[in-house]
Amino acid sequence: MTGVVHLVGAGPGAPDLLTLRAARLLGEADIVFHDALIGEEILSLAPKAVLVPVGKRSGRHSTAQHFINKRLADAAQRYRVVVRLKGGDPMLFGRAHEEIEFLKKRSIKVEVVPGVTAALAASAQLGVSLTQRLLARTVVFATPRTAKDAEPSGWEKAVAAADTAALYMAAGDAEYVKQVLIAAGVAPATPAAIAENVSLESAAVRAGTLAELPQLAAGLGGGPALVLIGEVFAACAEPQRVEEERRKAAERPLGDREPEEGPVHHRAFAGALHQRLQNAR
Repeated sequence: MTGVVHLVGAGPGAPDLLTLRAARLLGEADIVFHDALIGEEILSLAPKAVLVPVGKRSGRHSTAQHFINKRLADAAQRYRVVVRLKGGDPMLFGRAHEEIEFLKKRSIKVEVVPGVTAALAASAQLGVSLTQRLLARTVVFATPRTAKDAEPSGWEKAVAAADTAALYMAAGDAEYVKQVLIAAGVAPATPAAIAENVSLESAAVRAGTLAELPQLAAGLGGGPALVLIGEVFAACAEPQRVEEERRKAAERPLGDREPEEGPVHHRAFAGALHQRLQNAR
């Protein structure tokens, strides 16, 4: 018996963003080889399967790809339904081509089930379209990461030429990304955001400019993160800046406050004063 290997997209993390086909295959799976960041809620959809972690996380110790390939082939000789569960979409920065090529050379049937990739999940969560009429008509998905023996990919040129960019596996190299993109001609004031744990309750977004990218990355909590660059993200920074102003106003001693302009500052000052009066009673 030779089973079928299904490369299944787990999406950005939320279980209810799985496709119906992905959920069905997990329920039928005899064995599931899953990425490191797949949550327990999703894995629980495979109650009868043997669960095998084959985590691959950028910059960390991970399972070698050739070892994953061999384990998939071996599993297909023993099990009817083999699932290789990948975060996001299998065909985007997931090394799916290596697994597909390895399995097909051994006459093992492979099927691919798409998933919601992080860039689209982030766009939905932010309520910001990656393309906007009169503002953004081109989008690029890129990563600064390359194999150790690979030639330079020229990713920064693609980002510089596009209106909107989503950078995978880039948040950990924020200073490098900033420097390379500015050198490639991207303006330091270009709006940028980092979306972490998109689609999950722990989701967070830090927004600012390309020049501020290292500072934005410094505030991350360690979850999977996506760097977003382009004019469409300009609106993301405004609520964050308002909140920063409110926080700073509330933290300053009343006698140390400087004159502030604008209704946002006055509201922050009034809120802090009210809180101090309440505490004094």
